[in-house]
Amino acid sequence: MGALARARQNPTTTAGAVITLLIVAAAVLAPFLAPYDPTEQDIMSRLQGPSAEFWLGTDQFGRDILSRLMFGAQISLTVSLGAIACAIVIGGVIGMVSGYVGGRFDLIVMQMMDVLLSFPSLILGLIVVALLGPDLINLVIAIALTAIAPFARIARAPTLVLKERAFVEAGHALGYSHTRILFRHILPNILSELLVMGSLWMATAVRTEASLSFIGLGVKPPTPTWGGMTRDGFENILDAPWLAIFPGVAILLLVLGLNMVGDGLRDATDPKLRHE
Repeated sequence: MGALARARQNPTTTAGAVITLLIVAAAVLAPFLAPYDPTEQDIMSRLQGPSAEFWLGTDQFGRDILSRLMFGAQISLTVSLGAIACAIVIGGVIGMVSGYVGGRFDLIVMQMMDVLLSFPSLILGLIVVALLGPDLINLVIAIALTAIAPFARIARAPTLVLKERAFVEAGHALGYSHTRILFRHILPNILSELLVMGSLWMATAVRTEASLSFIGLGVKPPTPTWGGMTRDGFENILDAPWLAIFPGVAILLLVLGLNMVGDGLRDATDPKLRHE
């Protein structure tokens, strides 16, 4: 039974996938489903509660909360997916090369990764964004930098084992280049571990992006972001609590869904938990 088949049999994984796919669908279809322009201001409708006209209410500028949540999902998903994709590629290559070469080179590279791991992800992201400036690309760079070291370690450990296997020795005997051995023979055997780790770190990336946006280091207004909407909501928490509640719930649901999917994929690919 394949890993995906085992994951589909897990109701928790299925529930997480449904939550995640619904949010992804809302983000992709936001231009067609959103009832209002997310940046259009209507002062006459400011701070209105949920109603038939504005399902989730309006903010202090009269902007529709539902529309802003849908477009804000685009930012959260774009930043987190882009950052984790970069981290998988860069961290995976670093880990494979380090484990494959071994020796002093491996020791130096892993010590560098330990330095990155010594910084909390939010603090490291905050430092990078503060230095580069708050925009979409810099957010991706900052969050990717926080995730490179864990992916490097995930890629290194199995590479140390695989390079001693017979098929790698056979590749050396046949005169294959180191690049071919790494990317044609070792990478396919560790790719599933990197992807499972990526699904779990997507949730961390979403939280980090929301946290940076909350403190004003995310994408600049008036572009809607969930963290920025939550910050705006705290300024009106007593008069209009829905401004902070709804984006907070959106962040919670996306992080929960991604964690449930990641946990299910991890269990499905763990040979110790297989019951075939």
